[in-house]
Amino acid sequence: MKKISILFVLLAIGFTAHAQKISFGFKGGLNSSWVTGDESDGVTPRIGVHLGVMSEFSLSEKFSLQPELVYSQQGAQQDVAFISQGMTIAETELKARHNYLNLPILAKYYVAKNFSIEAGPQIGFLLSAEQEGNGVEVDAKSALKNIDFAASLGVSYKFDSGLNFSARYNAGLSNVNDIDGVDDKNYNGVLQISIGYFLK
Repeated sequence: MKKISILFVLLAIGFTAHAQKISFGFKGGLNSSWVTGDESDGVTPRIGVHLGVMSEFSLSEKFSLQPELVYSQQGAQQDVAFISQGMTIAETELKARHNYLNLPILAKYYVAKNFSIEAGPQIGFLLSAEQEGNGVEVDAKSALKNIDFAASLGVSYKFDSGLNFSARYNAGLSNVNDIDGVDDKNYNGVLQISIGYFLK
C-alpha cells in the first residue's frame, strides 16, 4: 500500500514538472454515498459533506491535471430484519458512517471554454468508522480496510473569476471489508456535487 501511495505522489510530481500554469484552490459540497455488493439489498444513501483543497496543473490549452486532498463523509443506511424460524421478529435501521481522507488525481480535458470532463484514480485513507442501530453506536473501524481505491469520473465548469462547479461519481474498486471469516465483498459508491474557488 505504501508503494502505491508513493506512486500517486510521484505521478503528481512528474506532471508538475511539465506544467505551464499552476493554480491552487479549495472546494466543498455534498455527498450521496452508499455501499454495493453482497448483502446490500435495502441500502439507501448517506448524505454527508466533503471539504478539501485542490490544484490544477495546465499541460496545454486542452489538458490539465488536478490532484486534490479531500475529507469525505461516506457510508450508507440499511433496513435490517432479524428473522427466526421464518418470521421477522425485529427490524431496525443500521447507519454506517465512514469518514475518509481521499486523494484523487484527475486528468481534465476541456471540451469547450471553461467546461471540462475529468477522470482518474483515487486512493482513500479511512479516518473513522461508526455503526449505529437501535440507539447503540459502535466503533467499526477494525472491520474495514484502511485503504480504499476508486475510479472517478465527472464534469466541471470553471469561470474566469476562479469560481468552479463540479459533479463527480467515485466508483469503489476495492473490497472495503476486513473481517476474518467473512467472504462478503462490498464497495463504496459516492456522488459528489461541489463548489470551489481557484485563487488567482
